[in-house]
Amino acid sequence: MINNLEINGRKQTVEVEKDWNLLYIIREVLGLTGTKCGCSDGACGACVVIMNGEAVRSCRISAKKLAGAKITTIEGVADGERLHPIQQAFIDAGAVQCGFCTPGMIMRAKALLDHVPDPTEEEIREALQDHVCRCGGYQKIIEAIQLAAKRMQEEEDGRE
Repeated sequence: MINNLEINGRKQTVEVEKDWNLLYIIREVLGLTGTKCGCSDGACGACVVIMNGEAVRSCRISAKKLAGAKITTIEGVADGERLHPIQQAFIDAGAVQCGFCTPGMIMRAKALLDHVPDPTEEEIREALQDHVCRCGGYQKIIEAIQLAAKRMQEEEDGRE
């Protein structure tokens, strides 16, 4: 049993088996299917979520490590019907192709922009190095993250 697990801002108590991982809990137990299972061994990045403020491959996180964790999945990024600026930038830049890798990429981009609001192209490439896009849309993905960073900075400047 996992107590004090927070997923997308909601406290959860989840009964788990000892061999389950976070990906299984997200998809099969909680029914949040936006997080994808691409390889089951942490090589593709499709299952990336944010845990305690850091991007993690959910297929590599044992259920034993989840007590008290704060998890954000792709379902928790938008504000109701309003897409997060990163999600909108992926659409606007044409970075969504088949869409399978997109949730993991968006979560990795969000974690990056939460820590580095104005990343260089090299920092973006480094953040995405463990992600596989089978459609090969890497340049548009980089452009989408740059666009999101710009929009988020403009939004922040407008609040000051």
